[in-house]
Amino acid sequence: MNRLERLAFRTARAAARRRGSRPALHPDGVIMVGRLDVPARATHWDVPWLGAPGSYAVTARWSRAAGLPRLLPDGAGLALRVADAGGPGRPLDLLLTTSGRGRWSRHVPLPRTSATAGPYSTLLPYVVGGRRGVLALFPEPRTGRVPARPAAVGAATAVRPLAFRLCIGERAAWRPLARLILLGADAAARSEDGEAFDPYRNLLPDVRPVDRLRSLRVAAYAGSRAGRHAGPPG
Repeated sequence: MNRLERLAFRTARAAARRRGSRPALHPDGVIMVGRLDVPARATHWDVPWLGAPGSYAVTARWSRAAGLPRLLPDGAGLALRVADAGGPGRPLDLLLTTSGRGRWSRHVPLPRTSATAGPYSTLLPYVVGGRRGVLALFPEPRTGRVPARPAAVGAATAVRPLAFRLCIGERAAWRPLARLILLGADAAARSEDGEAFDPYRNLLPDVRPVDRLRSLRVAAYAGSRAGRHAGPPG
């Protein structure tokens, strides 16, 4: 590790030890189950699981970024684990944050009071097959307003599944990849289990984040895991 990577590791490790089981960012969340449906398509993506129709089990965590009072706008995160996307036992993790939809605003986190008011993006680009672009989830048209609170999001999926379109942003255009359906809260899961989502450990050779800031983010994730496993300081 270089100096900046060591600093990122130590900072994340110290924060993880202080917070115990409760994340410093995205502290309030709800774990949900769902599925990702890949349709038949004419466009070839050079990605096996996107090139053929199929359905994949998903574990998702919706969360508020800063844990601000619920009446205030806050950034929101939607973390996904797509089971067996790369084959048996090879999941794909994606971390997405409320953002804009424009060519530049898709890279900027935006606070919201509704969990379904706009897209969630990876902020940084991904390489998908031979293409490069930001990945984003767009609530499907006519999706009702859901307050940006974990309990409200979980309750909404219990009444009616929430559906999103997974797209890749190439220049000014958004191209659809798959459809995400959130089917309800997982009563057996703890909200802090979202700490296990890691887009650098659970990536695929043909669906991966770009290298920009990669080493710093990998170091921070490693520090967070180390601090979490060490437990809070005595």
